[in-house]
Amino acid sequence: RLSIVSTFYDNLYIKQIRPLENEFRHFCHHTELIELGALCEQAIGRTYEVLLEGNQRAAEEIIKKDQVVDAKEREIEDLCFRIILQQQPVARDLRQVSAALKMITDMERIGDQAADIAEIISLANLKASNKTMHIGEMAKATIKMVMDSVDAFVKRDLDAAQAVVAYDDVVDQLFDTVKNELIELIASGHADAEYAVDLLMIAKYFERIGDHAANIAEWVEFSITGIHKKLQPEGFQRTEEQREEK
Repeated sequence: RLSIVSTFYDNLYIKQIRPLENEFRHFCHHTELIELGALCEQAIGRTYEVLLEGNQRAAEEIIKKDQVVDAKEREIEDLCFRIILQQQPVARDLRQVSAALKMITDMERIGDQAADIAEIISLANLKASNKTMHIGEMAKATIKMVMDSVDAFVKRDLDAAQAVVAYDDVVDQLFDTVKNELIELIASGHADAEYAVDLLMIAKYFERIGDHAANIAEWVEFSITGIHKKLQPEGFQRTEEQREEK
């Protein structure tokens, strides 16, 4: 009888518990999250390349590839829900899973906005001039923010996450610079209003991508400290234990 019971639990472990443990171990390596971050980085970088080239066909490819980002987001979401329902993680593990759920929502929106930029390029047959190069700097800055925020999550690096949040000010300043450049182009007669509005919309999408990257970094901070600044009541102070938590 003991042998039968032992065999039953052995089979249960092999068929149900071990796969769950493997899934959680896989999640802890953040492989899927890193892949989604890489897809976002590629999409942002490619949109600016396409803007410089004025390549409509390449822009249409970016729009189609947004489906890959969406599919990866759903895949990670399913994994997180399985872990929560079947593994019932607590404390730091639960924060990691719940933070990942929030992060992938922002990543999916980054993919959408890269596709929106590509759609503007495609519909308007748009090509950037060398007088609007600060848009390129915005693209590079947002790529850095996405890359650094995911890296901070993987390494549990609080300082790196906070640096990403602070770096969003750089993207905001670049947006103001682009806006002023476009105003000057229109005033000098070097660009018509429609062209300027299209480029301003693209710059605004890059600015929004920076906001989403900052959101990701804030959830990284939450996964490490258990504190999300925007969700705390006014005057909230962290305890010494929360400040020192690793």
